[in-house]
Amino acid sequence: MALSGVSAHAVLVNAVTTPTSPAAHLRVLLIEDDPLVRELLKEALSGAGYDAHAETDGTDVERAVARFLPDIALIDVHLGDGVSGTTVARRLRATREIPFIFLTAAAGIDDVLAGFDAGGDDYVVKPFVMAELLVRMQAVLRRWGRLGRSVFQVGDLVIDTAAHQVVQAGFVIDLTHREFSLLATLAEHAGIVLSKLQLLNQVWGFEHYDLNVVEVHISAIRRKLDEHGPPLIHTVRGVGYVLRP
Repeated sequence: MALSGVSAHAVLVNAVTTPTSPAAHLRVLLIEDDPLVRELLKEALSGAGYDAHAETDGTDVERAVARFLPDIALIDVHLGDGVSGTTVARRLRATREIPFIFLTAAAGIDDVLAGFDAGGDDYVVKPFVMAELLVRMQAVLRRWGRLGRSVFQVGDLVIDTAAHQVVQAGFVIDLTHREFSLLATLAEHAGIVLSKLQLLNQVWGFEHYDLNVVEVHISAIRRKLDEHGPPLIHTVRGVGYVLRP
């Protein structure tokens, strides 16, 4: 089921030496039970510009999705003694509407059809060249409208992640790097309530464990934005924060 060591290392070199800039800041959830393949794929995806999070199986996929908020998932079909990849895929799609690609050594037509029947957007057979997987991922992300978007607008607030600039009602808003990352995360999921834990995971990762730091930064952003218009960051008591007009 797993890639051979030689194939896996070749994949890694390919990905690291040919980074894919359109992938910057996009999040990939990788579900792969083979430890060598999992670590090499995670490193290769990171080298290509993706933010990758790996799980050994799909037993906790709902929690992983809720905390990581992936843009795309890569799922191994055969997950050892755990839940099958197709079952994980169905649970994932029921949790969050995101694209996913199956990775598997099973190349039979019945396996491929089962993958697409489970809602897969593509099906990549091992062993594979990393460059091909990256191209297929970009194709899927492009179809879902998740590739290349860098400007978000909510009301009169415009956030340009490429230029690292925030403008509201014609005024340039001066934000710290962390404040900008937090606001951009809210903008990327505009209209969706995100919990403090989700925001802490997305913006701070493992650098901070105090949920209060989210509230402090939200308050700072609000003070700066509210000077130029009506409130855009709303608190949903007991749930989290949402960016909307």
